[in-house]
Amino acid sequence: MERFTRQRTAIHAAIASAERPLSPQEVLETARAAVDGLGMATVYRNLKALLDDGSIQAVQLPGESPRYEAAGQSHHHHFQCTLCTRVFDVHACPGDLQALAPKGFMVEGHELTLYGRCADCAPQARAESRPQ
Repeated sequence: MERFTRQRTAIHAAIASAERPLSPQEVLETARAAVDGLGMATVYRNLKALLDDGSIQAVQLPGESPRYEAAGQSHHHHFQCTLCTRVFDVHACPGDLQALAPKGFMVEGHELTLYGRCADCAPQARAESRPQ
């Protein structure tokens, strides 16, 4: 059993408190507030250890590097902002998608990712699209 170092504790706390999946860079930036001088190699090493012990889980989005969130969450989906690229949890689900499957196929699971502008970026986009 590995011990929880100050670095690992800070990385785990960054992910647990984020309330959204974080990229390794976002984990680094957040955890550096608690551990000055924290490096990316340490973040990756500790992300692997936290994945291995089941404390966190990876979020895979099409065409993206994994992001990380606290383990044990109920079924949910994700929203990725097309401007700032941050990812947010979506705690709604369309439910049974069997009707969308080809005839004779059986749906056993699904992943859904929404794309658009987050609340921070939407006003910026509206301002940029106004005629001057």
